[in-house]
Amino acid sequence: MQILKTDVLVVGGGTGGTAAAIQAARRGVSTIVVSEFSWLGGMLTSAGVSAPDGNELAAFQTGIWGAFLKELQQRQPEGLDNAWASFFTYDPRVGADIFADWVAKLPNLTWIQAQTPLEVLKEGDRVIGVRFADFTIFAKITLDGTELGDLLALGDIPHRWGWEFQTEWGEPSAPIAPNTLTKTYPVQAPTWVVVLQDFGKTGLAPKIPAPPHYDRAKFTQAWADHGAEAFLDYGRLPGNRFMINWPIAGNDYGEGVERLIGSTAERSQFLQEALWHTQGFAHFIQTELGHFGLAEEIFPVSTTLGGNAYALHPYYRESRRLAGLATVREQDLLPKGQVAPLPISTTAQGCEIAENSCQSIAIGNYVNDHHYPSGDISLQPKSIRWGGRWTGTPFTIPYGALVPQVTDGFLACEKNISVSHIANGATRLQPVVLGIGQAAGMAAVLCVEQACQPRELSVRSLQNALLEDPIAPAAIIPFFNLTPNHPDWLYWQHYYLNAPEAYPSSGNCPIRTLPHPSAAPPNFSGTFHRHAEQDYTIVLENFCEPNQVKEEWALVTLKPEVDQQLSQHEHGDAISIFGSINFSGRWILVDSVFPSAPAYKG
Repeated sequence: MQILKTDVLVVGGGTGGTAAAIQAARRGVSTIVVSEFSWLGGMLTSAGVSAPDGNELAAFQTGIWGAFLKELQQRQPEGLDNAWASFFTYDPRVGADIFADWVAKLPNLTWIQAQTPLEVLKEGDRVIGVRFADFTIFAKITLDGTELGDLLALGDIPHRWGWEFQTEWGEPSAPIAPNTLTKTYPVQAPTWVVVLQDFGKTGLAPKIPAPPHYDRAKFTQAWADHGAEAFLDYGRLPGNRFMINWPIAGNDYGEGVERLIGSTAERSQFLQEALWHTQGFAHFIQTELGHFGLAEEIFPVSTTLGGNAYALHPYYRESRRLAGLATVREQDLLPKGQVAPLPISTTAQGCEIAENSCQSIAIGNYVNDHHYPSGDISLQPKSIRWGGRWTGTPFTIPYGALVPQVTDGFLACEKNISVSHIANGATRLQPVVLGIGQAAGMAAVLCVEQACQPRELSVRSLQNALLEDPIAPAAIIPFFNLTPNHPDWLYWQHYYLNAPEAYPSSGNCPIRTLPHPSAAPPNFSGTFHRHAEQDYTIVLENFCEPNQVKEEWALVTLKPEVDQQLSQHEHGDAISIFGSINFSGRWILVDSVFPSAPAYKG
């Protein structure tokens, strides 16, 4: 048994754990990250969900999330806008390489693979380390970056699993009492992702065998409402590959999901069934559609169940959840206007929280989305139309959601933060979890530097460190119209930290958004059609042969200056744009709008 010591220990190489380890090491302290698998990144890579949701707008592409997107754009020449479920789809191998390269550049970051935690070591109420099969690692601060919050259970750290009812926090969408759904599915269903390849109509696709207990009837309605082509384009990847993560009669699997927190044998049994379920869906797709087979050599060969075309582990949407100093509830995510109010403390206890101070340390904007094999549940709306399409309304994560109520030496940095079951549907997505992980990693370092416990850390010092990080500064106040490259970005971030009660319900900073000059000439022109507020199309003049019916495409954008320009065009205007076509979503992602006849009305 090897004994190691470090300043910061991150257990689990998931999305949040990876961000936490990278941020801690970049700050300069000795850091160890221990992962079960040979890839870092969790949902973004090893779980195969290489179609991230949320934080897609340019103003929300900050911190490690924004840096990850920039790296993807540089490394994937085919581009990222391939599917209709996400603006960013990529080969998961590219994502795994990015994280591995970042880690390799940090000499003070040690990455240990193929280890899972066996015991959390404590002195009284303070976590001091973790025992693995081949290592015992002692640390000043330990972070739980596991997919299922395993350290919470091993360390006997108070946590939750399953539903809360309305009497708990008064959440408007929470059930009043236990019912069949809450008893059958205590948490959201995981999905074991598989990547398929279009082999063409040559018949060369290797046959996908039916798994044990295959039941064709489970899948017959999978694309009934969309059609086969749209179903596949949901998760289209470069190279004529398709990420299969489909909730409608697809590969979500939640039968006996409570086994995930049972014995080792029970968890293994659930995982085998989940993989068989996905294999059955892949077999069904091949049988019905013919020329699709398993993609080759996408994931490394696993020592457990996944690998090659199947992700290394399931996409876990929910885990054990910390009982923290603050808990994110559904009402904390719901908009007052177009944004959720900032989390403002009402007491001066814990985390050196000053009364009436903003506690935000990460941002998200995904809609509240729950997955159960029995179907959707009714949730309070939290979405708006912006940039010509639907997007989620912004919200923030308070620092107290990462900090246990009693335990010292410990932070949560994954889906295991202190959040209700209902609110988890919005906080679980890849970009916001990257932000949570980055904040947790920074907080751990500050605790080491200041020789304090996480509950004693000044939240303002953490916020300042995130905003002013020299490599990947992260927004902690969300604005639709203020991108991180704006010269006043840092000023307005600090302004609303100091005056959170003045945060505008529009989510727009009081600045004038000006068009940025394009580096490229327009590549599309046509007639602008306004169908409704934030619902635009263009009838193209330069995308069809003479005498053919002119094509109509939706116009969407992620850039605030383009959103402003589109919103001011009138129905019937001639318009010229620079952008890229997405054949899956039938849209043009607009990067620049050019004055045209009639002139742009600025």
